[in-house]
Amino acid sequence: MGILWESSFGVFLFMTVFLGGGAAWLSGRAIAITWRPVAQIVLYMILLTSAVRFLYFALFQETLLSLHYYLVNLAILLAIAGLGFRVTRARQMVTQYRWLYERAGFLGWKKRPGVTDAI
Repeated sequence: MGILWESSFGVFLFMTVFLGGGAAWLSGRAIAITWRPVAQIVLYMILLTSAVRFLYFALFQETLLSLHYYLVNLAILLAIAGLGFRVTRARQMVTQYRWLYERAGFLGWKKRPGVTDAI
């Protein structure tokens, strides 16, 4: 019994990181593509974490209502969804507004040289 996983690391890796993480990445990406606020990630990840915990319970007979493991899964899924959101938003900004912004690393963008704030 570990801090991050209840019964085995393989089950944790498969359920939380692979299945839940893939769904979290796609959820964060979908929120960014539709120009919704980043705060919606929290609501979607609460629901997704509940589904992942149910799958733990149904498939591997792990504890359904464990606050500790629910919060661990929620934190991991929030991080993955936030990363998916940020990568997609950075790509959107430099693609759709290429005359204003350029890439600044994997997760960011910055104003192009010579661009001023006009009101």
